[in-house]
Amino acid sequence: MAVLAVASSFASWAAAADVAPIPDLSLGGFGWRNEHNDFILPSRGPGPVTWDPAHPYRGNQPGIPGTMRVADLTNPILMPWVKDALRKFNADAFAGKVQFTSIARCWPAGVPGTMLLRLNPMYIVQTPKDVWLLFQSDHQVRRVHLNQAHASQVKPSWYGESVGHYEGDTLVVDTIGISTKTAVDFYSTPHTDQLHVVERFRVLDGGRTLEDAVTVEDPGAFNTPWTGSQRYQRMEQKLQEVVCAEGESSPSPLPREAGVVPIPQDNTPDF
Repeated sequence: MAVLAVASSFASWAAAADVAPIPDLSLGGFGWRNEHNDFILPSRGPGPVTWDPAHPYRGNQPGIPGTMRVADLTNPILMPWVKDALRKFNADAFAGKVQFTSIARCWPAGVPGTMLLRLNPMYIVQTPKDVWLLFQSDHQVRRVHLNQAHASQVKPSWYGESVGHYEGDTLVVDTIGISTKTAVDFYSTPHTDQLHVVERFRVLDGGRTLEDAVTVEDPGAFNTPWTGSQRYQRMEQKLQEVVCAEGESSPSPLPREAGVVPIPQDNTPDF
């Protein structure tokens, strides 16, 4: 398997005499999986959007249906226009409309939203020049360019431009240029083209846990920078093929799903 082949080469170049020791985030080709699709709140300071305390969110569980997401509009990070967007999101929830995240409709979730995808594992490939985050769901890929500065002009894209470097046992990733077509989280919290995300990846618990500590700032959307995190557990499963569009019921939203973004379609032949 390609992931295993590249991952197995990690040890050879990382152990070379002229390369400083770096953390092995690849697990030899195995994956990382989380079971919680909200950011973990910080111990102190401003945090991400989470659910309204009067309407706690619960994801689907075996034999237990999930609840609708209702965003907490009292979060002090929110600028008025972002709060208005979330107010509409809440109104749709109260009206019983189906809530779909962008990635559930087969669109890229952006940064940092894509780090919230639960159950589907993520694989990490480290090379001397790049780090690749490979998501089993729909073969989504993030590329982190190591030891270089951002381009002088960055064209907005689904995952933006990520540059990174190692600080001891931590991979630090700095991302800008994230398309405003994406949301920051699974509450569809919008952002502007000023969104700037810094992530710090490190392995904990003797290799059993991967932590992604996130700092988000966007002076056009949030009153202050805020922090959160996500944690993944080691998963002894090889990368599998999972095609998102083949798992959805229809390319176009059903009548009860009015307003839901349709599944992306490619009508242009490749040859």
